Amino acid sequence: MEIVTHLINDTIEFYKWSLTIADKRVEKWPLMDSPLPTLAISTSYLLFLWLGPKYMKNREPFQLRKTLIVYNFSMVILNFFICKELFLAARAANYSYLCQPVDYSDDPNEVRIAAALWWYFVSKGIEYLDTVFFILRKKFNQVSFLHVYHHCTMFTLWWIGIKWVAGGQSFFGAHMNAAIHVLMYLYYGLAACGPKIQKYLWWKKYLTIIQMIQFHVTIGHTALSLYIDCPFPHWMHWALIGYAITFIILFGNFYYQTYRRQPRRDGSSKSGKAVSNGVANGALPTSNGVVTGKTEEKAAVAENGRRKRKGRAKRD
Repeated sequence: MEIVTHLINDTIEFYKWSLTIADKRVEKWPLMDSPLPTLAISTSYLLFLWLGPKYMKNREPFQLRKTLIVYNFSMVILNFFICKELFLAARAANYSYLCQPVDYSDDPNEVRIAAALWWYFVSKGIEYLDTVFFILRKKFNQVSFLHVYHHCTMFTLWWIGIKWVAGGQSFFGAHMNAAIHVLMYLYYGLAACGPKIQKYLWWKKYLTIIQMIQFHVTIGHTALSLYIDCPFPHWMHWALIGYAITFIILFGNFYYQTYRRQPRRDGSSKSGKAVSNGVANGALPTSNGVVTGKTEEKAAVAENGRRKRKGRAKRD
């Protein structure tokens, strides 16, 4: 018990010390004064993952088509704003894409970059709604380990990024990821518009490929920074490399299972084909669950593993 007490006290002392080197510019911004609000939101998210399916078990799925259209295109606008702000402010501040230390001054361009990164952090909290929509629409198969891991860790860990390094090298990954999310939410916004638009969305799997490329670029960029001894916190560089590796493994497995794995040749070959080409499971684990196959009936076949009666499935 004494060891545990010492460990807790040491942790508290370390946190108090770390606050002395935190970014003073952001400490009064919403959610940034303490980690507790962020942890409370993430804990509520995990609690909903447990209670949500229980609540929906004996209920009809919600019809959220209009909600999904508004949500997806709103996320397109938000991510485009973040991408634009980071690009213009970094250019005005003469940022280097190879090595850029954090400038904690009140320079307008530096504050603008910090603000854009804060919005990026907030966007990761908003993306929890992806999972909420899955569960309300009873798309439980979409709530995979990768989906939950991606959403929960991004929002929680980026609080650390904003608290201590809201600028410098941090802009690179956020800039790239926001640009990819513009394309991703544009895809799902269009897919939510219905079958007339869905038939033109042939570029689904390439979004997953772009995401995997993003993680490799992140590792290369971070490794280069370590090699040239860029004056950016090295502990964060190493943590970022390890984090990106986990995504490469998980996204790589997702891509293989969705696009490369051959369907079994049995009586349920049609449903197997639907899963293998991403009709039922979506192109991206970070999607909001819009089904993008030729018909919603095929998606229902893929989800339940059996053929349903002919006719249109319930609209979602």
